[in-house]
Amino acid sequence: MNIQEITSNVNPKIKEVAALLEKSKERRKSSLFVVEGLREVNACISNNYEIASIFFNNQIISTTDIDNLCLPKDVKVFSTSTNAYSKIAYRENTEGIIAVVKEKKLSLDNIKLGKKWDQPLILVVESVEKPGNLGALLRTCDACGVDAVLVCDPLTDLYNPNLIRSSLGGIFTNQVVACSNEQALEWLQKHNINIYTAQLQDSKWYYQTDMVSPTAIVMGTESTGLTDFWRTASNGKIKIPMLGELDSLNVSVSAAVLCYEAVRQRCNK
Repeated sequence: MNIQEITSNVNPKIKEVAALLEKSKERRKSSLFVVEGLREVNACISNNYEIASIFFNNQIISTTDIDNLCLPKDVKVFSTSTNAYSKIAYRENTEGIIAVVKEKKLSLDNIKLGKKWDQPLILVVESVEKPGNLGALLRTCDACGVDAVLVCDPLTDLYNPNLIRSSLGGIFTNQVVACSNEQALEWLQKHNINIYTAQLQDSKWYYQTDMVSPTAIVMGTESTGLTDFWRTASNGKIKIPMLGELDSLNVSVSAAVLCYEAVRQRCNK
């Protein structure tokens, strides 16, 4: 493995990584994004993402750890000084490794069903704004064996560093597709998947709903909920009991409750 050294924090390579971190425009233009952390980099590799380059600080992580990644020979590897690395590290407790990775865009036609369950289990999220919320959703989907996550009309960049960090690599272990509401609905109907919308109005308790059959759970934003598009399209409307004075849970918490109900039913069938 050929390792190049970078000592200056104004090195052009360091500036390029910093631009990818800070600007979604740069990520879109180059089709590259930044991943920090050994677990996350390993998740990229094991899920067939192409690594363009690796930056590491040997005061934090050893060259042996880098060797153990089993990187292809054409991946550029840079050993950086602490000063240079600090310009591209975005975690408070960094693990000393950052990868520049090529985007892998998945389409609805490429989704493979049967990841865990005999019948499809899909999570649909509409217009999620906060990267941290979407990241938490992806961790839940990984844990529940969800087949795919359809992010409809997204308001956040799927490769936002905060999303990657909060997902703990879930953005790589899940099949995640960004699409329009119309495209998602057409795909769900094509595969005969029941659409259950999470909403308070005209709903029944989520545990009274059959989630063993092909199921898509559709979540809206915390502020405005689902649009009429999904309310009209749904096969069933479900709600979570709210026994206090508030009428809203964080969207990632709500999704976890509903996805684990699907897991409970499927494990007990």
